[in-house]
Amino acid sequence: MLEALALLQKYWKHDKFRSLQNEIIASVLSGQDTFALMPTGGGKSVCFQIPALMNDGICLVVSPLVALMKDQVANLQQRNIKAIALTGGIRSEEMIDLLDNCQFGNYKFLYLSPERLQSDWILERIKSLPINLITIDEAHCVSQWGHDFRPAYLKISLLKKHFPKTPFLALTATATPRVKTDIITELGLHNPQIFEKSFARENIAYMVFELEDKIFRIEQILKKNPEPSIIYVRNRKSCLDISSQLQSLGFKATYYHGGLSSKEKDKNMQSWMNEDVQIIVATNAFGMGIDKANVKTVIHIQLPENIENYYQEAGRAGRNGERAFAILLTSPSDIIQAKNQFINILPDKKFLNLMYLKLNNYFQVAYGEGINEQFTFNLHHFCLRYEFPTLKTYNALQFLDRQGIITLSQEFSEKITLQFLIPSKEVIRYVSLNVNDEEIILAILRTYPGIYEMQTAFNLQLIAKKSNHKEAEILAVLKKLKEKEIIEYHSKNNDATILFNEVREDERTISRVSKHLENQNLLKKEQLQAVYHYINERAICKNKLILNYFGEKIITDCGICSFCITKKIKKKDVTLLSKEIITLLKIEDLNSRDIQNKTKNNPEDVIFVLQELLENDFILVKPNNKYTLKS
Repeated sequence: MLEALALLQKYWKHDKFRSLQNEIIASVLSGQDTFALMPTGGGKSVCFQIPALMNDGICLVVSPLVALMKDQVANLQQRNIKAIALTGGIRSEEMIDLLDNCQFGNYKFLYLSPERLQSDWILERIKSLPINLITIDEAHCVSQWGHDFRPAYLKISLLKKHFPKTPFLALTATATPRVKTDIITELGLHNPQIFEKSFARENIAYMVFELEDKIFRIEQILKKNPEPSIIYVRNRKSCLDISSQLQSLGFKATYYHGGLSSKEKDKNMQSWMNEDVQIIVATNAFGMGIDKANVKTVIHIQLPENIENYYQEAGRAGRNGERAFAILLTSPSDIIQAKNQFINILPDKKFLNLMYLKLNNYFQVAYGEGINEQFTFNLHHFCLRYEFPTLKTYNALQFLDRQGIITLSQEFSEKITLQFLIPSKEVIRYVSLNVNDEEIILAILRTYPGIYEMQTAFNLQLIAKKSNHKEAEILAVLKKLKEKEIIEYHSKNNDATILFNEVREDERTISRVSKHLENQNLLKKEQLQAVYHYINERAICKNKLILNYFGEKIITDCGICSFCITKKIKKKDVTLLSKEIITLLKIEDLNSRDIQNKTKNNPEDVIFVLQELLENDFILVKPNNKYTLKS
């Protein structure tokens, strides 16, 4: 394993492997099928990247996440390691070029989605590649009981027939015992070596606080812990609102959500990574590939959809091993809101049928047609036209995406189309007089031979690569050509694109996947119940609750979570504080902040005693979130 360590030092600048990485790499190098459960921050990517670099050939990486694929390819390329990703929206000609590069260009990594393996010609091309390892990332997607089931993952096992001697490595960060069994069975892993890292994060204090004034509590937490922090919210509007409120309180804060352009995302993320700002307020679009070691606090101000997502997001705290906090702030109305957010907006078969029918009509796709057609898409406009509820429609589209029926790209993008307006001989004359523009113009003409006849969709990244110029340089040339009326050039920003992966068959299409829809809806309800249990259970250590969910049974309490802290309050102190609160409430109704200020006690103690008084029917919470004595 000296060679493996040398590669780790050379490319990743680390002197030693993290827990289990060494063992997983050794298993893969021995040619053994391997299953690895490594919670977030465990360093899964190194487990397949190191052995792939040590062997001749190329590593095939199957992943459902476009953003993660792009991130990993960019990271490998920065280390001068040749890697390619076959993501959505790539034309067939480009795909052929990329696969040619894999075959003849000494590439080490090929990333693709499981849906790509359903294309026969792509599978045939892959079969001819010198594959040295097949890595299945986010392997829980193969299980109907995983939190992001994708039927296309079930086809991955077919690769076993074509590569019987190539080891499979299945990786996941979150899997219950039932999902783990499914992964091994459905992928056809042969006598796999199994490595499971504990979900325990001993340095993270899991805190749950029920209160009415969340901003006030966030202000207290961030002043007490001025290190880098993440605040997770449910939607884009909350990102802006919470970020603005924190700035008005004197904090340096920025925000991150899926509706930002790539440039804005990078700018905001870097200002947080470089610690120009303390706080980033984000939706769950933020986090993939983020590995900032000194995050002190991760705060959720709304209930998460499931424990799996919560664990991953909370686990971005404390990766340097120092004490960190994962804090979930709840209020009595959150459970109702969560039900509205996650359960009431689940599409049933009837709605899915109708939405799919209207989606095809919206783009004028005829029955029996539509495969590989791509369209720009505005969800708001679509929902307005057909009077569909937005969230239910979005969930229906996401379900169709996971089933591989469509590909929904939510990457903020700039669509460029252009056409040459002057004859080819005049273009050649222009090139001879403007030699600095020659490489770019010739790359365009070679790539798009029909560009004289019609407006042609233009791939900026591809031309940048082929002409060996920066994207900004190409845009400058296009601007100049437009000003000289040599080309007609249009640029339009899109919120999303939809690619149809199958021909339109209406109810037949939906009937084929409706069983999966029923299972997924049932699973989502069970998962939300587990979240309710996590926040409402006041007699068990929070760390225990999380570990139990993932099948780990422990006896000892963590000693640092919100439950364990309240246990440390002396009975005498509880009795005194209870009497003090009752005395105050005899005079007037108060909210928890008022009680905290008047009693000069810390927030945790006040919340604990208020909960005790509520449970024992001494007090009530009024609709205005003030506590009052029960008459």
